[in-house]
Amino acid sequence: MGIIKTDKLSFEYIRRDEEGNVEGITRAVDEVDLDVKQGEFIAILGHNGSGKSTLAKHINAILYPTEGTIRVDGMDTQDEKHLWDIRREAGMVFQNPDNQIIGQVVEEDVGFGPENMGVPTKEIWERVEESLKAVGMYEYRKHSPNKLSGGQKQRVSIAGVIAMHPKCIILDEPTAMLDPNGRKEVIRAVRALNDVEGITVVLITHYMEEIIHADMVYVMDKGQIAMEGTPREIFSRVEELQELRLDVPQVTLLAHELKQRGVQLPDGILTIEELVAALVDRKGI
Repeated sequence: MGIIKTDKLSFEYIRRDEEGNVEGITRAVDEVDLDVKQGEFIAILGHNGSGKSTLAKHINAILYPTEGTIRVDGMDTQDEKHLWDIRREAGMVFQNPDNQIIGQVVEEDVGFGPENMGVPTKEIWERVEESLKAVGMYEYRKHSPNKLSGGQKQRVSIAGVIAMHPKCIILDEPTAMLDPNGRKEVIRAVRALNDVEGITVVLITHYMEEIIHADMVYVMDKGQIAMEGTPREIFSRVEELQELRLDVPQVTLLAHELKQRGVQLPDGILTIEELVAALVDRKGI
């Protein structure tokens, strides 16, 4: 069963100069077809301006198609009567956690969404507890969000979305403002939600290491899907990714360069462990 389905989804916006005069029209998303199954972990890659964040905002009905359609759990995002159902089922996490955290205490912040939905008080606290435990932040429930690190704040933001019991979470470059440790914390929490809770994950990112555990990867360029496949399939196409101004994980690049120098290795190596195993196997150790 598809949780997110787009059919020739296109979105245009009007460009204006400093005086507000119309300069032209940009097609940020151009006839994108996407079919995401419930429980999948998909990643959408692309350089700045490729259309990936614009596409993400359609899933949560922040933007509406200029042409084509997008359905979330069978509901058309342009059907106003389904707007809040869609936003409840497809929760959104943005780049800057400070823009999403509004409570003075972590547990109050996480409970804000369910409270607005009219969830009974007893159930709110149950949801707060389960959500904070799901992202490894339960021990910080009485803390002020202002005292947390960037990675911890972002995990609280994710907990706030989980507390609304969505079927799908869209993360729009959730680690862009974090240090490497914070990025690892957040991606570990996201993977656990997908593996353990079965929540569908749509991860928008330009950090290649974050997507190696995804089920499917879509690479966007000029508003269109330029490449799609499993992480291994995508990272087997190093030159194409570089042409699209994207990096590959360092270990993948190293394996690719070794292959170019005549070392017999499989395509699409994703981790250091895989590279070591392939080299050991090749030597017959």
